[in-house]
Amino acid sequence: MVQCENRSFQVFETCTNGHSSDISLTYAKTFAQPAPIVDFTWYPGASRHNLPSYCFVATVRECPMKLLDGKDGRLRASYPIVDHRERYIAPHSVAFNLTADKLYCGFEDAIEIFDVQRPGEGDRLQTTPSKKSKDGLKGIISTLAFSLSPEYYAAGSLTPASPASDNICLFNESALGPVLSIGGVSGLEKGGVTQLMFSPTHPHMLYASFRRSEKIWGWDLRGDASSPLCCLSSAGESNVPTEKDLTNQKTKFDIESTGKWLAAGNQMGKITMYDLGFKGEDGEGSGGEVREIRPTLSYEAHGDTIGAVAFHPLQPVLLSVSGSRHFDDDDDQGASSALEDSDSDSSDDWDLDAEDRSVVPGPAGVRRLRRPPQPSVRDASISMWEFGEPEGT
Repeated sequence: MVQCENRSFQVFETCTNGHSSDISLTYAKTFAQPAPIVDFTWYPGASRHNLPSYCFVATVRECPMKLLDGKDGRLRASYPIVDHRERYIAPHSVAFNLTADKLYCGFEDAIEIFDVQRPGEGDRLQTTPSKKSKDGLKGIISTLAFSLSPEYYAAGSLTPASPASDNICLFNESALGPVLSIGGVSGLEKGGVTQLMFSPTHPHMLYASFRRSEKIWGWDLRGDASSPLCCLSSAGESNVPTEKDLTNQKTKFDIESTGKWLAAGNQMGKITMYDLGFKGEDGEGSGGEVREIRPTLSYEAHGDTIGAVAFHPLQPVLLSVSGSRHFDDDDDQGASSALEDSDSDSSDDWDLDAEDRSVVPGPAGVRRLRRPPQPSVRDASISMWEFGEPEGT
């Protein structure tokens, strides 16, 4: 499933050709939404071959959270989050717990917890005592991740870390607040957390990416969580954006099912693969030294920002999607040329329907554009990459 800019979900189906390991990707359907989409997640174990489980949760701006059928997009259940003005809140992050009976939703200074089997209002967990307090996890809860260790999950905030407070915390499902603060990136990362993910085979290893950063940091939660264990960095590689050119767009990495490989894409259309099988995961901590991990494989994949990558759960296949908004110089010049003096002030020129007018009258007879320049798209595409024997691309 792909979250699109035009307020819709597009579903693609995969199939294997006979006894071959080749996988093809086919467009299946589109589910249009009434407002911009904030986040979504599949129900754990969802499969089109098991229709009761074939559903997903979607958060749409100014709408209750929806549990939608993956086959036809019909509404199965809704889970509203309402603020003090009685407006619907669309959470910025959603995640099911390991038993798939609870749904966790992150928004500003709070996490809403729903019973999946009982649609309606949920229970609110405040991540900070108050807005003025320096304790707890402050700001928008942008990402949630559950560990294979029972009852533990991590939450990250879009508020940058500071010497006084961290922006990643470990929670226990049965606790009323955070049980462990995870930090050590204050001064190293200027942006908030965009994604958290536990290793599927080493549940004590937590990885995090940050806004406007090409680095991914890893912590061993068995030891001192106040300092990262490792840093996955592609600095020094070719075709890497500078700090000035980094985008605010949220990008997502993924770890394959054996926990050995981590894949990430950048805004230059490049995919990097990191080998996580280092001693720190199976042995003791780093002793205070942050280990730098360099890419094992790096290749050009798209002509635009890679928004997300995802491994196939059973086969050595990686899926990548690209696309972002660009305001080219040509568009800016077009906007400038539209700002011209109006020699005639005939009212007949402005009796057209408001929806059909491209310009409207301004002060001193100057015409201006009614609508701002629209962004252009360079490469909005989906690609599949096979990593088989002897080598794959």
